Amino acid sequence: MASSNTFRIVLHGQGTHASLPHTGTDPVAATIDLAQQLQTLVARHVDSRERALLAVTQIQGSDAPNVIPDSAWVGGTVRTFSVAALDILEAALRRQAEHTALAHGCRAEIHFRRASPPLVNHAAEAAFAAAVMREIAGDDAVDTQFPGVLAAEDFAHMLQARPGCYAFIGNGQGDHRLPGHGDGPCLIHNRSYDFNDDILAIGASYFVRLVERWLAVTQETSP
Repeated sequence: MASSNTFRIVLHGQGTHASLPHTGTDPVAATIDLAQQLQTLVARHVDSRERALLAVTQIQGSDAPNVIPDSAWVGGTVRTFSVAALDILEAALRRQAEHTALAHGCRAEIHFRRASPPLVNHAAEAAFAAAVMREIAGDDAVDTQFPGVLAAEDFAHMLQARPGCYAFIGNGQGDHRLPGHGDGPCLIHNRSYDFNDDILAIGASYFVRLVERWLAVTQETSP
């Protein structure tokens, strides 16, 4: 899984009434421009053979329709599979924010937070977990070549401190979904997401078996 990082860029201008834009410095126009420019950073700065993502998900300006505010801000997330790509994107984001703000006569205040590192499983523990799941669900139901996803998980911090494995348990093909919510499965943060109760037994059995198998191995190898 990818690293999880968030950004919030506040552009400071000079507020004024919307009927007198020449008497102020419009941070909303600057923020809109910046939001568009940020969309180009991955394509222009990250090696095309490497997957990365920058998503603008928040824009906030004035609360009033007739006021140009003193400041406006744009926020979002950055996901990468390597620290090197993250370093490149953070530096590019900071440059773009500073230069776009300057072009509009504004000042940029940049907040960039590195929340979780890339999640990397350990080979031995991943193989152990896969073997346990095969006992539960069979060979055909276990995929050990699942491609990396740009979702993120703070369990990555634990994997940096201790060997382990983070695994997905599928939610089914979507045949449990309520009428009117479309066909097929969907991920979380989707309005049609519905947890499949039929996988509860599989998930519970997996974790019980995992503990049993792990305790058996550690007891055999302990002095």
